[in-house]
Amino acid sequence: MNATVIDAALADKLAQGIAAGFEDYHQGFADITRRARTRFQTRDWNAARTDAVERIELYDACVARCRAQLQALLADIRPTQALWREVKQCFDARVSSRIDGELYKTFYNTLTRRLFGTHGVDDDIEFMALDIEPSDAITHPVARHVYAVSEARPADAFSRLLADYAFDVPYQHRLRCAAAIAVRLQDDLAHWGTYPVRAIELLETVFYRERRAYLVGRVFGEHRFSPCVIALVNGEEGVRVEAVLSRRRDVAHLFGVSRSYFQADLPTVADAVVFLRSILPGKPVDEIYTVLGRAKQGKTERYRTFFSHFQQHANERLVHAEGTPGMVMAVFTLPSYPLVFKLIRDRFAWPKTMSRQDVEEKYALVFNLDRIGRLLDAQPYRHLRFPVSRFAPELLDELVNQCSHSVQVEGGDVVITLCYVQRRFRPLNLYLREQGSEAARAAALDYAQAIRDMACNNIFPGDMLLKNFGVSRHGRAVFYDYDELCLVTDCNFRAWPTPRSEEEAMAGEPWFHVAPNDVFPERFALFMGLPRALLDVVQERYGELFEPSWWQGLQQGFGRGEFPDTPPYPRALRVA
Repeated sequence: MNATVIDAALADKLAQGIAAGFEDYHQGFADITRRARTRFQTRDWNAARTDAVERIELYDACVARCRAQLQALLADIRPTQALWREVKQCFDARVSSRIDGELYKTFYNTLTRRLFGTHGVDDDIEFMALDIEPSDAITHPVARHVYAVSEARPADAFSRLLADYAFDVPYQHRLRCAAAIAVRLQDDLAHWGTYPVRAIELLETVFYRERRAYLVGRVFGEHRFSPCVIALVNGEEGVRVEAVLSRRRDVAHLFGVSRSYFQADLPTVADAVVFLRSILPGKPVDEIYTVLGRAKQGKTERYRTFFSHFQQHANERLVHAEGTPGMVMAVFTLPSYPLVFKLIRDRFAWPKTMSRQDVEEKYALVFNLDRIGRLLDAQPYRHLRFPVSRFAPELLDELVNQCSHSVQVEGGDVVITLCYVQRRFRPLNLYLREQGSEAARAAALDYAQAIRDMACNNIFPGDMLLKNFGVSRHGRAVFYDYDELCLVTDCNFRAWPTPRSEEEAMAGEPWFHVAPNDVFPERFALFMGLPRALLDVVQERYGELFEPSWWQGLQQGFGRGEFPDTPPYPRALRVA
């Protein structure tokens, strides 16, 4: 048998092995996701948290296992570009007709990049079409239920709907829940006309996250439609409808980048992404994939859409991001695109004492945490390649001289070995200066609420400076700088000792021993950086944040496995 035939046979075996590796991951992903229904029915929230972390870690574990299997198939053969071009063709023939073919291709790309140690993108052996959005080719309709709504008895349709989404735990009162849905939609959509709701359609798949189940779909009027999400909770007396969301703003927030990933047992993903884009047309496709738990696909789509935009705006340069420069991270952006790139500096200014490894571990911790709408998702990217000419000179000088562990110049390119990519939000310190008094007051209060929400989920931001928080276009505060973040349970919350003399009272430094994990809530006001008037408002509304006893009480609850509930929508959206 000649070498060409041998290579073709080996290439086909390798392609088959990669496809099998993805299917192994896909099955494991589904197995973990299906547990969400049981966790919801049994109210086992701690197990649900564990499942979420296990599912995140599954991808890299399956890639490593598949890579070892491929190396066993290769034996002593070193993979070459020529062989892998053949592997790519064989793999493409196997998966391109599948609805979720793009998920297979992302898995293939991950393996290929790790085998070849690729810097940038190698189109020769990877799948990367910057000018094509794969989900645009999906015409297969996602599975859904549709219900006609009678003008005379609108609650009947919602009662049938709830009957179709039954659980092992009964509804607390199905007819009352149905009536509450009808009333809420009639009120929220009254501007559509006298009988606004004509029909509702919902995905067959139930979405789970944290302590809630969600029925996700659309509500139709005579001439228009709107998103519709019905939120269910399971309490002591059974399942009940807690809230109905029919405004895009509220649904977009539910699917936001500061939220943890849904557990949704979707038979196929791409068709669900197409449906969700119909109700959230302003949300990037990468964020939809990511919030469905397909973080690697989300990274691929984010890369594709950014670099497509980057190429189309060839005269635009990468520049420093607006805001106060960080002591740990250098941050840059493309002004016309809403992302920031964050690189770890080689050395940190005083008083920062952590190491580069510590910072990487903090960002990995956030990836696995329940982000409860207050921690911005930060995706790590390795070996990105940009043309030198696309950097503003002052930015390139800083990156080369202060981030040399992450940046190398290779010929006409800058290669970034590790950076974290986040959505770009307006820094809170800048936002407060730019807004009128009412908007600034609302942002300051939401900043305090963000600290409280994180605390109730065992997250302590560490550095509460305003520059470390951002504000969304809807005025919501999120935290995005993680180098000092830690768990509330790892802190020692103390009262500030009373001085015993005038000398102690006037001392510029603490006159008592302070351990590395000591935290003094009474001193938070000194480090927040809020203007006096806004600080007074925050202290009046959120006085517990400044009391050691409140934090100590949280720690005691966490020790018993108790986590306060943090609903992902305001009280005004709850049904009666």
